[in-house]
Amino acid sequence: MSHEGRGVAHRNGKAVLVHGALPGEVVQARMVARYSEYESAEAIAVIEAAGDRVDPLCLHADRCGGCSLQHMEPMAQIAAKQQIMLEQLKRIGKIEPQHVFEPLTAQVWGYRRKARLGVRHVAKKGRVLVGFRERNSNYVAELNRCEVLDPRVGTRLLDLSSLVGQLTLIDRIPQIEVAVGDNAVALVFRSLDQPTAEDCELLKAFGRRYDMQIYLQPAGPDSLLPLWPECPELDYRLETHDVRLQFLPTDFTQVNTSLNQKMVDRALELLEPAPGDRILDLFCGLGNFTLPLARSVAGKVVGIEGDAQLIARARDNARLNGIANAEFQVADLTATLAHVDWLHAPYDRLLIDPPRVGALEVLRHIPRIAAPRIVYVSCNPATLARDAGLLVQEHGYRLTGAGVMDMFPHTAHVESIAVFDRG
Repeated sequence: MSHEGRGVAHRNGKAVLVHGALPGEVVQARMVARYSEYESAEAIAVIEAAGDRVDPLCLHADRCGGCSLQHMEPMAQIAAKQQIMLEQLKRIGKIEPQHVFEPLTAQVWGYRRKARLGVRHVAKKGRVLVGFRERNSNYVAELNRCEVLDPRVGTRLLDLSSLVGQLTLIDRIPQIEVAVGDNAVALVFRSLDQPTAEDCELLKAFGRRYDMQIYLQPAGPDSLLPLWPECPELDYRLETHDVRLQFLPTDFTQVNTSLNQKMVDRALELLEPAPGDRILDLFCGLGNFTLPLARSVAGKVVGIEGDAQLIARARDNARLNGIANAEFQVADLTATLAHVDWLHAPYDRLLIDPPRVGALEVLRHIPRIAAPRIVYVSCNPATLARDAGLLVQEHGYRLTGAGVMDMFPHTAHVESIAVFDRG
C-alpha cells in the first residue's frame, strides 16, 4: 500500500498505484494517468479479494473524496498505517524505534467533528450539493449523508441543501464549516455577498430547528459573526485531566474528540513529568496539551504558538480552568528563533506537535532547550521521519518508541506519536 492508501502493483518495471485495491489482491483496473515515475489507475473489478476487504458502509464511497479506505477493515487500516510510519522512519530517517506502541483507536463512524463542506448550486441537477469534493476533482460530490461526520451533521446534508436552495445567496455560499463541541454543533456559512434579512431569518430558523449554532463568515477568519444564538459557546472536555477548553468554530481543534482524549493521555504518560518539572509545549494551539500538563505538575509549563488568536484563547482557557502555572507566548516556530527569551531557560520535558511541514527550524535549538525527553506528535510520517533522524543522528537522542493513532479512520491520513530520550 502506498502512503496515500492506494494498492501498489508493477507493470513493465514501473509502479502502478491503484485506487480501491488492497495488498495481495488481483484486480482489473482502468488506467487514469501516466507519469515518468509511475502510473495511476483505479480498480473496476476485484478478481481475487484480500481477507481485509469489506463492503463500504457509505453509499457514496466510490466517488466521494472524504474517505479512501472504507473498503478495508478498520483494524487492517491502522495496521497498514503503522507499517507506513515504520517504513518512513527507516527509509527517510534511517532509524527504527526500540519499541512499537499499540495503536490508539476509537470509534470509526460518526467521529468527525471538524470539516469544511463544499457547497455548489447545480442547476442541471435541480439542487444544491453539500458535502466533500469528489475524489481527484474540484466538484462537490452528490451526497445524501456522510457516515464519518458527527451524525448531527452527517444526517442533515439534504436539509442543508434545501436551506441553501431557499436563500438569495444560493450561488454565493461556497463552503460550510462544521465544528462540533461537547456542548453544541456550529455551522459557519462562508458568504460572498451580504445576506438579506429573509436569508438571516431562514438561517436562524434552521439553527433553532436542529439545535445548531449559526455563524456567517463574509471574509477571513476574523470576520466570523454569530447569527444565532447571540452569544454562542463551544467547548470540549478532557475529563481525565479536569480541563475544559472553549474554542471558536474556525479555531484549529482535533477532528476526533475521543481519540484526542487518548492521545493527550498517552503524551502525558510518555513524558513522565515529575512534579517540579519545567515543560515546553511547542505548537500548543489553544492549550490541548499545555493545560493537562500544567494540571499534572507544580512547575511551569510554557506553550508557544504562532497564531495570536489561539494564544489568546489558550490564556482564556487557563483562567477558565483556574490554572496559574501555564504561560503562553506567540512565536513563529517556522522562522528564526534566535532572540526569543523563552529559549534561554532549560526544560525538563519538551512536547512538539507541529503541522505537516514538521519542526525543522525548532530542531536547530534542541541543544539550547536541553530536554532529556521529547514527545513528538505528528500528522505526517515523512516529516516525523526526517525530524527523528536529525534528533538521533545530530542531537544524540534515542528513538525509544513510536506508534500510530487512528485520528482519521477510513482515510490514508497517518497520525503518530514518538518519544526520544537523550543519551
